[in-house]
Parts: sequence; structure tokens; C-alpha cells
Amino acid sequence: MNSFQNMTVKSIKEIVANLNSERYQETIPLLKADSRVAVQKMGLSLEKKLLAIAAETQRIEKMKSLEASYYAKGIKRIGGIDEVGRGPLAGPVVTCVIILKPDSHRLYVNDSKKLSQKMREHLCEQLLEDAQDYAIGMVDNDIIDQINILNATKKAMTDSLTALKDPPELLLIDALQINTAIPQKSLIHGDAISYAIAAASIVAKVYRDNLMQIYHQEYPEYGFDHNMGYGTAAHIAALREYGPTPIHRKSFISNLVR
Repeated sequence: MNSFQNMTVKSIKEIVANLNSERYQETIPLLKADSRVAVQKMGLSLEKKLLAIAAETQRIEKMKSLEASYYAKGIKRIGGIDEVGRGPLAGPVVTCVIILKPDSHRLYVNDSKKLSQKMREHLCEQLLEDAQDYAIGMVDNDIIDQINILNATKKAMTDSLTALKDPPELLLIDALQINTAIPQKSLIHGDAISYAIAAASIVAKVYRDNLMQIYHQEYPEYGFDHNMGYGTAAHIAALREYGPTPIHRKSFISNLVR
């Protein structure tokens, strides 16, 4: 396309709205050269989007730099592992270990807490497409009460490792050390600085959120569909009115319910 001059603004807007980001570079000069201000503004808007994509690409490359250094040494099966659900009053703690193909490069992968539900679900689908292997580990509230949340988290992690088809050559873990013969590297705020750990946090979060949606159908009074078991004011009020459910962690609510 050499020019938009013979097209209406409405038609151009429809084209731009459906434009693949790979064509932004060639399209921006055509839009900015148009005599109509509305079309020029579309060009400026695309230019901002292109800059944002470039910045996001650079952020992802930085997140992948640690994994890249291991790939360069010939280590191809790198397992990112993370947990979700250490803090809620109800429900299990869930972990995911994921081994991604080295060429996985999905924009916007980040600590799952920093992403919207829609973005997490979209990225979860993409990351599972990129996975060489992955597994979920889960420890329920009764076991959490028996062995405490830290030990329950570590158990869920080792359970997820056992469920893999083949073990990874290296584990990248968010701020923990677990009992395994697999070489491991613990990273503080790992889900914000490691692509593999962030991927694991996203898959674990989507899995647990979906599970809490199911629990909501059984116990609708507690708002599990939106609080995911965390101790919101409305959740605590429901606890005091209706008492605990079978999925509540007794060790977490002992000071809330008499």
C-alpha cells in the first residue's frame, strides 16, 4: 500500500485496528504523511505502540538473560518453579514447574500478580504451547494445617517435580530451596526477574483461580470467585456469620473465628 489518500478515515481506522504489529513500521510513515489530522494521529498512536513493544521486547530479553546463559552452556531443560496461594485463608497452595522451549518469547510475561486475569489466561495458553513439559503440585488446607504453609509449599513443589515426564537439568526457584537432587538456583523476586519462574507463576495462578471458581459454586457466601480465598473484609465477615468451610485453613483463621 503506497497511500491512504483515497480511503475514508473510517476505513483507515478499521485497517489500523486490525493491523498486525509486524506491519506498524511500514504503515506509520504513510499515516503520518496523510493530509488529514485524524489519520496523522493514528500514525502517532501506532508509533507509541511500536515504541512500547520495543521496550517490552527488551524487558523480556532481560528476563531471559539468565536462562540464555545456561542455554549457551548446553543446558536445555530449565525448570521454572513457583507457587501461588501461600497467603489465603482458604483453599490449597498450588505450584507449577514448567520447562519451556528455549525459543519461547512471549511478550508481557511477568509476575502473575502484576497481570490482569484476562492477560494471565491468554499468556497461560501461549506458555503451555511453548512448554516441553509442565506439572502442577497442590497441597490442601488440611495438610497445610498439619505441616505449616512453608513446608506445604515445598511439598507441592517436590510433588510437581515428581509428576514431570523427565526431570529438568536445572531448577530456577522463587526465593526457596527444596529437597531435590536437581541443581537449583534460588532467586529473590524470581517471578519478576526470571522468564521461566514468571511463566510458572502464571500457570499456577490460572490453575488455582479456576479451582477457586469451582469452590465458589459450592460455597457462594464467601466470595471465592473474586477473593480467591484471601482475607478480604467481606470474606472475614462471611466467616464470622457462617463459620468455616471444609476448605478453610484452621491455622490461619483461629484468631478470626471463635
